[in-house]
Amino acid sequence: MTAASRPTIADVARAAGVSKGLVSFALNGRPGVAADTRARILAAADDLGWTPSVRARSLSTGRSFACGLVIGRSPDVIAADPFFPSFIAGVEDEFSTTGQVLVLAVAAPGEEETEVYRTLAAGRRVDGVILSDLRAADDRIALVEELGLAGVTLGVPDIRSPFSSVSIDDGAGVRAAVDHLVSLGHTRLAHIAGPSWMLHAAHRRAAFDDAVATAGIDAIVVETDFSAAQGAAATEHLLDLDEAPTGIVYSNDQMAVAGLGVAQRRGIPVPAQLSLTGFDDTDIGRYLYPALTSVATQARLWGSRAARSLLDAVAGADPEEIALPSPTLIVRGSTGPAPHPPTRGSGRA
Repeated sequence: MTAASRPTIADVARAAGVSKGLVSFALNGRPGVAADTRARILAAADDLGWTPSVRARSLSTGRSFACGLVIGRSPDVIAADPFFPSFIAGVEDEFSTTGQVLVLAVAAPGEEETEVYRTLAAGRRVDGVILSDLRAADDRIALVEELGLAGVTLGVPDIRSPFSSVSIDDGAGVRAAVDHLVSLGHTRLAHIAGPSWMLHAAHRRAAFDDAVATAGIDAIVVETDFSAAQGAAATEHLLDLDEAPTGIVYSNDQMAVAGLGVAQRRGIPVPAQLSLTGFDDTDIGRYLYPALTSVATQARLWGSRAARSLLDAVAGADPEEIALPSPTLIVRGSTGPAPHPPTRGSGRA
């Protein structure tokens, strides 16, 4: 398509029956446009085949029309964790309608990660960033503020933050898993947790501790790095105990899938002798045998809401705390009544 024949914002405005200014607000993801009007404008732009000229928009606005997501985990953990593809798909759901680009980087926490943020801010390569895997007293918040970037955090920080947050109640999901197992008669439970320096892992562990204390039952917690390998090793450890748990609450699905494999290799039937629950309700867990009982967190929705919040922040909106619907427990075949009598020494004691 030549420059002369390319649809313009004026063409979109005429087709949608609105002003060019309103079209500009809608196409640039700025607040102040009613949802039905935004949808009508986007539909008109799509029908006309309108595409943004990023170069022209950057020159006229001083923006890069790119946002960053820096993930401070091992590449191996990220590659195996289905949460991130679903989350990123949600981000792209939002960015694809505004011509925004997602810049993804993986860096080890510490100096390497700090340098990545500084590089993204240099020359305004990105307008803002999504801060994932919040940490206790997270120093990235001050860094991003110092660099002059817009930001949104996944979860509510435990320190002052100038940024919007988009969060779910991790604890509600873990409490639902514990309550479900208790209702099935389980009195010895375990939690295979994520690293305690990550706030959401700490929240899930605290919720587990509170739930089992309320139920007055025995429990044990094993900390991991969220990887399938450490989830499997933690499961091996638990099943080797003289008093092995009859129910295990995992902090993500990939560790629960690994734990199911460990149980099957040992000849421990699930759920007849051991019940397992995951977290995130990823696709793979639904097609195992038995299918995995898991906490559904709507990762894709989380991504789209975080992206929308970040675009609002870039446009100058005031920060806000956005709470997504509480996660729900999806009960499937990996959980069942506690064995009677309780299993003793089910592992290689």
